[in-house]
Amino acid sequence: MFLKIVIVRIYFLGIGGTAMGNAALMFKSLGHTVIGSDESLYPPMSEILEEGNLDYYEGYDPQRLAKIAPDLVIVGNAISRGNPEVEWLLTNQSITMMSLPQLLSEFILKERTPIVITGTHGKTTTASILAYLLKENDLSPSWFIGGSPKSLPGGAFIGDGSTFVIEGDEYDSAFFDKRSKFIHYRPSIVAVNNLEMDHADIFRDITDIQRSFSHLFKIIPSNGYLVINGDDPNINALLDISWCQVFKVGIGEANDLRIHSFKEDENGASFNLIYRGTLWGTVSWGLNGLYNARNAAIAALSAALSEDPEHVIDFKLKALDGFKGVKRRQEQLYKTKDLVVIEDFAHHPSAIEHILRSIRTIYKGYEIIACFEPRSNTARSNLFQKSFAESFKYADALMLGRLHRANLLAVEARLNCEVLCTELLTTGVKARSFICNDQLLIELEALLDQNFSQRKKSLVIFFTNGSFGGILPRLVSALEGK
Repeated sequence: MFLKIVIVRIYFLGIGGTAMGNAALMFKSLGHTVIGSDESLYPPMSEILEEGNLDYYEGYDPQRLAKIAPDLVIVGNAISRGNPEVEWLLTNQSITMMSLPQLLSEFILKERTPIVITGTHGKTTTASILAYLLKENDLSPSWFIGGSPKSLPGGAFIGDGSTFVIEGDEYDSAFFDKRSKFIHYRPSIVAVNNLEMDHADIFRDITDIQRSFSHLFKIIPSNGYLVINGDDPNINALLDISWCQVFKVGIGEANDLRIHSFKEDENGASFNLIYRGTLWGTVSWGLNGLYNARNAAIAALSAALSEDPEHVIDFKLKALDGFKGVKRRQEQLYKTKDLVVIEDFAHHPSAIEHILRSIRTIYKGYEIIACFEPRSNTARSNLFQKSFAESFKYADALMLGRLHRANLLAVEARLNCEVLCTELLTTGVKARSFICNDQLLIELEALLDQNFSQRKKSLVIFFTNGSFGGILPRLVSALEGK
């Protein structure tokens, strides 16, 4: 039996995060009593926890925690000193406290063969594709994914096979454990989609981030593999590696696995995968974007290497055609012949640019209206002030939502929303910023009504890694009511 701990009461502090929520459900499925708390919860995680009959509380209460008296408390990396439940735990040290990555490392991954999916963008989609491919090839994998895959029974699952697919990133593990999360994950295979500057709250620059990834590469065993985006110079700069085999994926001639003949339209995309000069297979699926084709290629090669590295092209790819994507990743919320509404989790300028470019290619004749909530620590800072101006120039209009928790940043360190909108206006993008998301919704509905009266087609895409103040379901409800 791979899990050799007694049944315990586990308390997840910060359970509303996708990783924390999925972990809580996984440990509940293993027979543990699981409870959690968070400041506030919103879909899809609130719905997922309710569907899993998992008890959770909104708000923090040390007296409630004392009454529950858990054996173990898992502290999410969004939780910091000053949280009342953390302060109680530090005062009452009879209860064990650990980070989520440590929990997974010690009690789940020790007796599995982990494939760690990492990189700046596309981790959740790539990990979901990989787990789906292994599952559809009857290999009974386990997985732990920071999202809600549409083609899998949940974001976390324990299978009978040895392979464990896990999404990992370079962000720190907890306020008391500043190691990158993926350092805990005992990789057999590491797959890296791309590497860019991010998480400016804990990394100084791209060199600092590369250093963390180089530490991850150094713990790949000699019988393991590193699968990378071979077109990314920031990853290639780290390839002074002699202890394991390296495989490159991309569109360039020098890659081991090449994406070829890529085409896309409103219904999805098709492309060929060519492994070392031999056609491995043709993929025709419902996902758009060359970036998703690369996600699929990296996932496919990682899956094949985990099964039989000597016969990669014997691994069956046909299941890819049936992959349905991940919630909140270019998820279509509403569609008529004149209006499309999409939600996406992207909050980094290059990810937003890739998506808008793809949409611009596919939805010809539509006015593309981007709505963006600057919410992550990096997105609401001024680090990407100029980069966001470049990204959003591929939209026709930008409606910039309230800067999340702006009071935690000095004025000079914040994203300057007015300056961003002014810069975009000079490029022809109709850009406005709002201090209230509700007002954004009112103005958006008025714009859509105007476009409808003028027989103009519209595509609205919401970029947010949060709830955007709950305006998305309200918009969809209003549209359905009309």
